[in-house]
Amino acid sequence: MLNVNPDQFVIKPSLATINCEPNWQWKRKAPIPNYDLLYVWSGKGTLTLNGKDFKLQRGSCFLFKPGDWTTATQDPMHPLVITYIHFDLEIEPNMIPKSYRILQDRIHFESLLSQYVRLFLVKTFAADIEGKLILKQLMIQLLREDQQSETKQIEENTEMQSQLFFTIREVANYVQQHPGKNHTVESLAARANFSPRYFSKKFKEIMGQTIQSYVVETRIKRAEHLLHYTGMTVTEVADALGYNNIHFFSRQFKAYTGKSPSEIRTLPRIRKSTIKEISLKRNA
Repeated sequence: MLNVNPDQFVIKPSLATINCEPNWQWKRKAPIPNYDLLYVWSGKGTLTLNGKDFKLQRGSCFLFKPGDWTTATQDPMHPLVITYIHFDLEIEPNMIPKSYRILQDRIHFESLLSQYVRLFLVKTFAADIEGKLILKQLMIQLLREDQQSETKQIEENTEMQSQLFFTIREVANYVQQHPGKNHTVESLAARANFSPRYFSKKFKEIMGQTIQSYVVETRIKRAEHLLHYTGMTVTEVADALGYNNIHFFSRQFKAYTGKSPSEIRTLPRIRKSTIKEISLKRNA
């Protein structure tokens, strides 16, 4: 409602701050015809707006729009104290506050709301002019709180995503450091403090492959290194990496590398001097 000038607010005569009776309830037989601002000072209850239920409590604030359907009840043990005001607009607003929120800055909002109601309890000079100015201020505060709420949500989501990324990377690093362990989705999910289903989903999103594929790939890369540089036999490497069946290890190794473990083991190793010569040529 930032594009609405105060003069374009149309103040309706229905407004009040009331202490609801023990048997109070609100059951409309027709949709709301104009804008209606409702604020809860104290008490408890339930309000249904267009089929969705909201708890009524201290700081609950609603902005109903033309066409909204509402009903409400209260807890008789905690009767409601509410303020409501009705108004219309002469033009279509470019921004409309959300229908519901729990106000954060209650002191300023309550002060404006009380001032608005007092204007019309007695015949105050220029009440209509001041009332429109206050309405504009009330709408600005609601819009401001909506924007702050969205910013906070974005920041919380960003922080949560950052923490999620760190957790998944930590688990991936753990697998790389312990390739021979019997890693399962359940054990790794427990390490991340996630459910197995959620962990599997997020691991694939962040790492680009399933956890099972990642574990196998990590083992094969480690096996390739051990076979090529340590002089360990195929059986020793398979055993070190948790394979009970050497034939299964060989098939899996070839599926990932295109070569058998024995072929990798017999490849000539590059001497350090050769590596230095290659590096010097590249830098020349």
